[in-house]
Amino acid sequence: MSATVQGPSAVPTLTHSVSVGRCDVPLIEQTLGAFFDEVANRLPEHEALVSVHQGHRYSYRALQAEANRLASALLGLGLYPGDRVGIWSHNNSQWLLMQLATAKVGLVLVNINPAYRVSELEYALNKVACKALVTMARFKTSDYVGMLLELVPEMRTAQPGALHGARLPHLRDVIWIDEPGQGEDLPGMLRFSSLLARGDASDPRLATMGAHLRATDPINIQFTSGTTGFPKGATLTHRNILNNGFFIGEAMQLTAADRLCIPVPLYHCFGMVLGNLACLTHGATIVYPNDGFDALTVLQTVQDEKCTGLHGVPTMFIAELDHPRFAEFDLSSLRTGIMAGSPCPIEVMKRVVRDMHMSQVTIAYGMTETSPVSCQSTTTTPLEKRVTTVGQVQPHLQVKIVDPSTGEVVLPLVSGELCTKGYSVMHGYWEDPVRTAETIDADGWMHTGDLATMDEQGYVNIVGRIKDMVIRGGENIYPREIEEFLYRLPQIQDVQVVGVPDLKYGEELCAWIVLKEHQTLSEEEIRSFCKGQIAHYKVPRYIRFVNGFPMTVTGKIQKFKIRDEMKQALGLQDDKTA
Repeated sequence: MSATVQGPSAVPTLTHSVSVGRCDVPLIEQTLGAFFDEVANRLPEHEALVSVHQGHRYSYRALQAEANRLASALLGLGLYPGDRVGIWSHNNSQWLLMQLATAKVGLVLVNINPAYRVSELEYALNKVACKALVTMARFKTSDYVGMLLELVPEMRTAQPGALHGARLPHLRDVIWIDEPGQGEDLPGMLRFSSLLARGDASDPRLATMGAHLRATDPINIQFTSGTTGFPKGATLTHRNILNNGFFIGEAMQLTAADRLCIPVPLYHCFGMVLGNLACLTHGATIVYPNDGFDALTVLQTVQDEKCTGLHGVPTMFIAELDHPRFAEFDLSSLRTGIMAGSPCPIEVMKRVVRDMHMSQVTIAYGMTETSPVSCQSTTTTPLEKRVTTVGQVQPHLQVKIVDPSTGEVVLPLVSGELCTKGYSVMHGYWEDPVRTAETIDADGWMHTGDLATMDEQGYVNIVGRIKDMVIRGGENIYPREIEEFLYRLPQIQDVQVVGVPDLKYGEELCAWIVLKEHQTLSEEEIRSFCKGQIAHYKVPRYIRFVNGFPMTVTGKIQKFKIRDEMKQALGLQDDKTA
């Protein structure tokens, strides 16, 4: 009943919905730092990183030296292996340097979504007790410094490295990402360039500490919401993400000759694992077209840098294909990439293959808790399978489809819950054994909460979601988190949030609100309450004030009826497949 990533011809017919990945290529049992050093020593002059919007170019040797300097400087702040360091930033070279430097000395990098606002940032930093935070100063309308000053007004008078904020009691250092000659010093903060200048690339502590690190040590925390409404810190190890990045690159047939354009965010596994680590494990070149997504910049970068690969969620590819200047660009260097994040319409996939020359584009499926990819198509998977499925199980992993009520494995093509087992399953939720045990069973199976089917050749198709989740433009949103936040408004008695179909984003949020007796509240007041406190994509687009919710006879709220009524009222068609 095993499956391989070599295409359907090599796969025996399955009698039950269980598939085991090939194991002929061994797992990497090194730490990320040690493995990266081997690649850098083998390809010292090969281009490792191009950050177009910053004008930065690094060879593998230069990237290695800068990562070592930064690692040394972080130790100079008084940080020790196991300490958590947050990064709150869009894509840039400093993000990659932090990813490598923290790994080299055993620090745990905590990804903070740049869309987070004050309330979410406070929760995330305190949840994992971050001692240091690297942040952009601002981006478009987001004033990160202003939000930090709102949380830690003590920064206005504190010396860098000596923060003692009442609301962020663990935070000691804030480093802001600057460019040469950029602005004046910021209160209580250290420039990234100044921090880097403090480091020593030949610091003997790096080798000493590196020798004591293990591949199973935690290296990364990413926040993912759950049905309780409060984000959980999915904790990932060197072994988790290094191997996942490697096998993702293998499915794409990456080599040192490849140049991968990465417009997807680095704070998400898509950017930092499917992007950065897929490249670094194969000696390929990482290319960042911009700090945030811009279709025109992506097209220009692919042409100018002769990129061979391009990542994106379907909405990104649609924006690129439909850009009025699309025909002006020579994209003939492209061959591969990954489309993930939400189901891909077949016509979009056909246009990507035909008009963007991406004949070897692949589809990937996963979740943060599995590092993230469990299933992926390959460069040789038939187009029909790439569109209608999420491919087959990755090497050294197992997937199965079980009846959610009994836990029994179902027959091929029968819907059930998708479960994953193997090296990619997370270390656990940070200091939350109860929630970890609710998600990972006693036999090590990660229960994804996604409904799926598996055919006789091991191809998996995601058909629905058990968990109450909305996917808006590739962002996973958990309604319970929004509900918990809106409950803070004293006028609200009850609130239910659902997803409704949307042509542009796939889904949009809708909130049904029951007010307390004799209370009033407007849509604008609710949106004003959300602004600056939660990410913009979590603010409900549709708000309705109602007297009650559709219920079952046992008192359970029927969210599907709320969704159906909204679809009818808005004249929407539900064309989503997952």
